[in-house]
Amino acid sequence: MAVTRTFSIIKPDATRRNLTGAVTKMLEEAGLRVIASRRIRMTRDQAEGFYAVHKERPFFNDLCTFMTSGPVVVQVLEGENAVLRNREVMGATNPAQADEGTIRKAYAESIEANSVHGSDSDENARIEIDFFFKPEEIVG
Repeated sequence: MAVTRTFSIIKPDATRRNLTGAVTKMLEEAGLRVIASRRIRMTRDQAEGFYAVHKERPFFNDLCTFMTSGPVVVQVLEGENAVLRNREVMGATNPAQADEGTIRKAYAESIEANSVHGSDSDENARIEIDFFFKPEEIVG
């Protein structure tokens, strides 16, 4: 298997509850290595740009409001088949359907406040990483 990269966000519901370390520990224990990380307060423009693919969806405004409601931690993760591995450790979007031992099962408050975001493909991982990080900020 090839070592690849993916993008992750620890969302405001998790940072508010001081779960950044706990979430990162689960990612690392799953074989992912944090090679770039930054705690930011996402602006409305950033949220709307990042989630532009959902612009026509009824939840778009609420999603952008939520993602700007508090600090987030944006990260670049590296590991074997990183996108798939990250999605496995995150668990299902709906925490009620997430497997035991996943981040969302352990920490999500709801389907909306589900503690983490992760890229859904290698192509989107590259786009999402480039949205938040310059190449020189990735120090793997």
